[in-house]
Amino acid sequence: MIKTLTFSALFLALCSLPLQAQESGKKGKPTSTGATPRNMWELGLHGGHLFVAGDVPYKPGFGGGFHIRKATDYIFSIRADFLGGAAHGEGVGPAYDPDRYFNNIWFSGTGFGVLSLNSLRWDKSVRRTNLFFMAGVGANYFRTEYEEYDENDPNNPPQRVPKIRDWAISPHAAAGAGISFRLGAGANIGLEHAAMMGLGRRADYVDGIELEAGVRSPFRDIVNYSSLRLNINIGNKTKLSEPLYWINPLDVVLKDISNIKSQQEAFLTDSDGDGVVDALDEEPNTPKDAIVDTKGRTLDSDRDGVPDHLDKEPYYTPRASEIINSEGVVINPSPRGGVTEDRVKELIDQAFQAYNQGAPGAPGGGVGAGSGSPIAEWFLPMIHFANDSYSIKYSDYGTLAGVARMMKSNPKLRLVVTGYTDQTASESYNLRLSYRRAQEVVDHLVNNHGIARGRLVIQYRGMEDALVPVSSSYMNRRVEFRAARPDDVEMDPPSGGSSDGY
Repeated sequence: MIKTLTFSALFLALCSLPLQAQESGKKGKPTSTGATPRNMWELGLHGGHLFVAGDVPYKPGFGGGFHIRKATDYIFSIRADFLGGAAHGEGVGPAYDPDRYFNNIWFSGTGFGVLSLNSLRWDKSVRRTNLFFMAGVGANYFRTEYEEYDENDPNNPPQRVPKIRDWAISPHAAAGAGISFRLGAGANIGLEHAAMMGLGRRADYVDGIELEAGVRSPFRDIVNYSSLRLNINIGNKTKLSEPLYWINPLDVVLKDISNIKSQQEAFLTDSDGDGVVDALDEEPNTPKDAIVDTKGRTLDSDRDGVPDHLDKEPYYTPRASEIINSEGVVINPSPRGGVTEDRVKELIDQAFQAYNQGAPGAPGGGVGAGSGSPIAEWFLPMIHFANDSYSIKYSDYGTLAGVARMMKSNPKLRLVVTGYTDQTASESYNLRLSYRRAQEVVDHLVNNHGIARGRLVIQYRGMEDALVPVSSSYMNRRVEFRAARPDDVEMDPPSGGSSDGY
């Protein structure tokens, strides 16, 4: 028994070396090459019918053991198999010994290379069945008890004498086939048959028969084992996949594509419905109908602490002594009283002082867009367009009317009108579309609101200036306004357009 345990431990260690080497890299860290995922080990427990195909008809025997299996890729795997059992035979033997029997106690260890046919079909992500073939080599350790006639006593007729082929180790070659049925992500059951043929002289001693010393019997003994197996996958399910022989080789690619799609959907999500996608929204939980800037931040234009969508006087900045209520309305107006026309003019003069006077902080004087300039902090709205269109939506007429009122109240103000586009067409086409969107807005302000054409500066941008890095995003199809600087000049129309500039 000590010899048996020592032999089994040694064989297990030898079979495990290539598997460990495959899974371990420098300093013992797991490694993975290419798109092949790291996968779990399989531990199998088995039991079944052990019998010897030899010179003596066999009787039913039994065997059992375990195996350890690891996939090297989607088709090949390595398996270390251990078996112990008892085989029997009784009946008509060779002509010189027509009636005999034997009992064999068998232990063996075999290293198999396993070829799985599962991955030759790619129509499903995971297979329910797995057909496989295997071949390998190993060693066995057995003992045979048998009876044979003893004709060496001249004084007595031949007698049946019990004999023993004692414990010894010999090599063998093995081959087999089987089929497994998947029970779930963690287990499967299998049916398989394997045959082991000994190598060397002891290969013919399994049933105890030998014609004479040095002469082998007519049929080399082959040990057969038909078994039922329960196989369990071992490893961290959150970090490792099922053994690869259960998985479609394209499954990793398909999952990556699915993840990209889900990430794209998440990127385009606008949880609070403010028109700014969550990926760019610095306030992703703004209230419904809140007015926000291009980064999704709630606007408070007069900085009185009441957001514009709740403020009944969103552009009235209170004086230091004035108090406002929850609706942004001053409840203790100054002695001049209320919001008179003079008060409005005073507020405008304060807000545009740097713009009108060219004060420090407004580079170049009169632009109002430099560091510290009040107008640079004012929110100027943007309007959006349908896909492949430069037509202004009726819903944006009010926005443009507000821009016109602001310009009429500040006759020295010039605006840069910049058109943008998405990334769904060629660069030249998109430049023409961006230009035409800006031109359409300028024409609307000039023709419908009487704004002088010289106060509006057309600029346009191409695909590389997309606000959202998604080709067809609504946020990319827009026109923006900003206060003009002295060095802002109108861009020439893009070349290559039709007669109407598009």
